[in-house]
Amino acid sequence: MKRRDLLKAVMSIMAAHSLGGTAYASTTKMPVLFIGHGSPMNVLRDNPFTQHLNRLGESLPVPRAVLVISAHWLADEPTLSSTEEPDTMYDFGGFPDALYEVSYPCMGEPDLASQVGDDLAQYRSELDEHRGLDHGAWTVLHHLYPKANIPVVQLAMSRNLKIEEHLELGAVLGQLRNEGVLILGSGNIVHNLRRLDRSPDAVTPDWAAEFDEMIKTALLQRNFDQLLARDKSKYPLWALSHPTIEHYVPLLYALGAATEDDEISFPYEGFDSGSISMRSVKFG
Repeated sequence: MKRRDLLKAVMSIMAAHSLGGTAYASTTKMPVLFIGHGSPMNVLRDNPFTQHLNRLGESLPVPRAVLVISAHWLADEPTLSSTEEPDTMYDFGGFPDALYEVSYPCMGEPDLASQVGDDLAQYRSELDEHRGLDHGAWTVLHHLYPKANIPVVQLAMSRNLKIEEHLELGAVLGQLRNEGVLILGSGNIVHNLRRLDRSPDAVTPDWAAEFDEMIKTALLQRNFDQLLARDKSKYPLWALSHPTIEHYVPLLYALGAATEDDEISFPYEGFDSGSISMRSVKFG
């Protein structure tokens, strides 16, 4: 039996017997997640952050697939990975050999990729039949779904979209929640690699804590002026917290896929290397 057929059989059994979480049903509306993924080394760590991912995965309804929007895939146009068996990408360097020995052997879902591509046709979406999973996806999924038994599709963020358009695109994706698809944004609410402090006694600087709290409050209040940085002059911490914006934008996809009725919660709050926000957000 091919790996793809075996996975489908396992998923069918899980759905029937509620293994690994609540069984998926067509009437189940999936929540939306944003995860602060931080260092790739988290895939090897057993710490409060990775433990919360384990608990979170066990608490969620079992999705039929996961759609990941990662900070580590940008393209000219929104692009869907339509790979049947996506490779584990080691899109980093300078880490211990043990990290390169970890793999995440999940299946892709080409049919879902094609469906989402059609939904995003107005944004000139494309398909990539060879794309693997970058570390913004697999290092999180490794703890969220450690059996690698949920199909995964990635969506590349278009570098040509305005910030408001990422939110709009997320809203288009929201319909997938009623079809058993878990939408997962992976980035960091505060991300400035030049300001890292990797010492054991690293202290979170005031500017990082203030920006992280500002975004938390803006989410709870649905303050889109702050969330979309419509006037950065009013919020000078933007430039310090995000010299480049790619680690923030996945949050907008998750927010766009959410509705006003969704309860917003924060399964994890904290910082890594002093100033990297590891905050997780759950909508619904």
